[in-house]
Amino acid sequence: MSEQVVASTSLSNAEPKGSVDDGDSTNSESEYQHALEVIFDTENQRRRKSSLVATEAEAPHVDKATRNERMQCKVHQMLEARKRAMTLKSVQENKPQDKQANGLTDNNDGIYSRMMTKKQLAEMIFGVRELSKKLGSVKLKIKVKTVFILTKIYDQELLGKARELTEWLLSKEQDVPYIVYVEDKLESEKMFDAKGLLEKEPSYEGRLKYWNNELCRKHPQTFDFVLSLGGDGTVLYASWLFQRIVPPVLSFALGSLGFLTKFDFVQHRSILSRAFSEGVVVSLRLRFECTVMRTQTKGRHPNKDLVEELVGKDRENESTHKPDGSYEILNDVVVDRGPNPTMSAIEVCGDDEYFTNVQADGICVATPTGSTAYNLSAGGSLCHPDNPVILVTAICAHTLSFRPIILPDTIVLRIGVPYDARTSSWASFDGRERYCPRQMTETDKADNDRVELNPGDYVTISASRFPFANVMPEGRRSEDWVNSISRTLQWNSRQKQKAFQSWSKEESKGSFSRQ
Repeated sequence: MSEQVVASTSLSNAEPKGSVDDGDSTNSESEYQHALEVIFDTENQRRRKSSLVATEAEAPHVDKATRNERMQCKVHQMLEARKRAMTLKSVQENKPQDKQANGLTDNNDGIYSRMMTKKQLAEMIFGVRELSKKLGSVKLKIKVKTVFILTKIYDQELLGKARELTEWLLSKEQDVPYIVYVEDKLESEKMFDAKGLLEKEPSYEGRLKYWNNELCRKHPQTFDFVLSLGGDGTVLYASWLFQRIVPPVLSFALGSLGFLTKFDFVQHRSILSRAFSEGVVVSLRLRFECTVMRTQTKGRHPNKDLVEELVGKDRENESTHKPDGSYEILNDVVVDRGPNPTMSAIEVCGDDEYFTNVQADGICVATPTGSTAYNLSAGGSLCHPDNPVILVTAICAHTLSFRPIILPDTIVLRIGVPYDARTSSWASFDGRERYCPRQMTETDKADNDRVELNPGDYVTISASRFPFANVMPEGRRSEDWVNSISRTLQWNSRQKQKAFQSWSKEESKGSFSRQ
């Protein structure tokens, strides 16, 4: 029987195993394939078969004994004990199967969360929550060798700070000879002056390297730690870069807001010295897995019903839709009218139920982290990031009765454009383009900032197996979040009402007699 829920992380003190990229990282490829994700049983597949998207590269098989040997910290020991208890219960309650649906085996990690049964999705999310609680109460000591630096390359002030940070990490005063990765565009940036940095100290040669999007996407195990210099948008960019495995991200507050940036760059030396030597507190932020599904019906067919294909009699028909890309988002997915002058018509379904048809400028589906972004502007609720929920808010709905709703994160949402819609709709993921058809040129990709959803297309939204590992300062997390919304949004800020003034009887009589 496979493991029902196994929450494992590569943030332990594992011995160096090498890397797929010049041996920079202390963690191996196989360890990172199981980093910050939950392995689940694929028994009793009930989701739409057409929603399955194959992974770009199959995860190498690691037997259970080898994986257990790599779990050396106390957090992993507790998770291992919990896994054995749940596996025993599963063996008692379920009969083992030799082969899974669609030929998928138990050890296949290429199954996406939208393909899980209700039970599998709930168990996966529960495993992430349990891991997040444990990580929030302990310091995680990481053997850091490779550091990834992310900043705004067009901000001269931030480039200066990035160079200062890079030089300090590469300096001889460090006990560990860190390998520092900066964006490849900085190699020729005059303000960063990489050439001058190497001429100043020849020993930096070979330790200052450059990353690009392809390296982040294919080999996230190359990096042990991410340092973000900027605002919340820079943190979102880190989530966009690491679409699967996310190394722990420590963010310095150098932007406008600060919901995700918790550290002061002025104290970066002491902060990083303590983080690397004493450990860090990690918060696992919920991310969504979003997949664009394309209808296989050519042309307009106003007599066809998208709802029937999603939750009706045609829901098991594999030939109706085909996946066209899957993406991990930290803030929100927005489906709106785009450049069209008329409002959008949007069908909303959850699991196997039809919810409603939304006539509006659009609809915003946000994570708890994204509740303070577009969701807030559209009239949605503020939500603590530890809440396991999905927030659904209409954007300028053409009705007086629509109200924002909060759904459990165990639901798989489907948001689509009906076949009889007057116009197409457009989808954006975390406010940026993530869909690039293969036939498009690089120039076209740069201009394509949103995804067009034609009539019959839809987007699936479900909780991701790959949460965002955000490094937090020590202390109470709830108190920190309340302080953030009070500081940045002036939440419930107003002048305090004055108390009633109490007068004595003599003063009252004198006052009335003078009148």
